Amino acid sequence: MFPFVRQNRRAPDFPWYRRVVRVLTPLEAASGFSIFGSILAIAIPAFVRNLHASRLVEPIDGLTHIAAKAAALAASEPAESAYPDSVGLTPDQVPRGGAVSDPPGTWDHPTWRLLDVAYASPHSYSFAFESRNAPGKATYRAVAHGDLDGDGLVSTFEISGESRDGAEPVTSPMESRREVE
Repeated sequence: MFPFVRQNRRAPDFPWYRRVVRVLTPLEAASGFSIFGSILAIAIPAFVRNLHASRLVEPIDGLTHIAAKAAALAASEPAESAYPDSVGLTPDQVPRGGAVSDPPGTWDHPTWRLLDVAYASPHSYSFAFESRNAPGKATYRAVAHGDLDGDGLVSTFEISGESRDGAEPVTSPMESRREVE
């Protein structure tokens, strides 16, 4: 046979039954590894870029960011001042059928500044933050509305949380209604 192919010694000595085991040389293994690595180096950035271009990333990332900031603020405050004041939909009109750029000052409300929320690039969702601070217990609800196909029916994503005196803030799982348009 060929010099680079070894036969398995445990195979029965029948002419019709020979198991051939081929061992990769270090050069072949290195070449295969480098080709596989090159493919991954191209595929992973493309996948991440497409994931961020996904229509669902904006509301999920936005609300996750709001929830994290709200929990951080509540952890250092008593319940009666745990969360920032409520703010209505920003921008006022839910973008319809595409991404919009906001005029300067759209995200200047003190609540958005405390939560570190602002969109410098075009976006497809409007966000709102509602809070209720009371002695002993505070709650919040953050909402993202979007009309990606422009049909007048909005997708809604919502996250909420609460803070009680003497306990860590709790964030509920995100909910969505009509997320696929």
